[in-house]
Amino acid sequence: MALAHQITNQPLLSSPPCLPRASGSNARTARQPFLGQSSCLTLRGSARSCVVVRASSSAQAEPKSEGGEGGGEGEDPYEEYEVEILKPYGLKFTKGPDGGTYIEAIFPGSSAEQTGKFTPGDKVLATSAVFGEEIWPAAGYGQTMYCIRQRVGPLYMKMQKKFGKWDSGELSEKEIIRAERNTGNVSTKLREIQMQNYQKKMEQKIQREDDLRSGLRLYKDGKYEEALDKFESVLGSKPEIDESSVASYNVACCYSKLDRIQAGLSALEDAMKAGYEDFKTIRTDPDLANLRKSEDFAPLLNKYDESFINESAINAIKSLFGFGKK
Repeated sequence: MALAHQITNQPLLSSPPCLPRASGSNARTARQPFLGQSSCLTLRGSARSCVVVRASSSAQAEPKSEGGEGGGEGEDPYEEYEVEILKPYGLKFTKGPDGGTYIEAIFPGSSAEQTGKFTPGDKVLATSAVFGEEIWPAAGYGQTMYCIRQRVGPLYMKMQKKFGKWDSGELSEKEIIRAERNTGNVSTKLREIQMQNYQKKMEQKIQREDDLRSGLRLYKDGKYEEALDKFESVLGSKPEIDESSVASYNVACCYSKLDRIQAGLSALEDAMKAGYEDFKTIRTDPDLANLRKSEDFAPLLNKYDESFINESAINAIKSLFGFGKK
């Protein structure tokens, strides 16, 4: 496990109460049939060359509600929809300013894209439980990702369509340029915007550091599900590359301890993609013992540990020609 300082305890990550699936006239949209597997990989799968589109806080204007223009008081102006997909999902998630789970990107040709339902920026309201037919509300990013990553069987998702319109908490480059043009004091306004963005990034960084430290303490105490919530929160908050590699490695350790082998291997691959290169530790860390029992572990590690591959090739050649024999 990676090490950190300044540790705090967090409340238990428990199973949320079940929610009924919409049906009949109460459902806003009919549920989709199961979709076949596609070549696109999930959030923890191999990287794709491009994505369909990413969510933006400056996207389309929000639609009118079904109840009429503007909608009634307290009525949510955004429509909801339900969908069911199989792995690999082909969705990339991010943590919103409200702590919720949002669609950041959709991979081309994926199961998610084939539904024609998802839009970058859409919010996850509820998902299937890890097992069975229960539906759990998407109470927070970490808990929601825990369900999505470990789901066995088709994944049901209840979504809120945002049409890409959600507050990222940070102004885009286009918005900065637009603000410059619309103000009489360009230099002052631009500095204000830049300072706001910088402060937001620093706040996010501090929060990621706190989450990582809390997660490590929870892990040390054997509270692996609670630790997962913290490590997933780091990954959903636009981490820097080194933060991503450490958090992903710790996610892998948690899943290993929980004996969730495939989820653990996926997280381990994410860590190596992000630059985690301590392959000796990966091969010896007792926290990954359950993952190493899998027949998929060695091929995955060898895929990234080129030095090991080269060493093995050299040893094979030496053996072939009798080098090193006395």
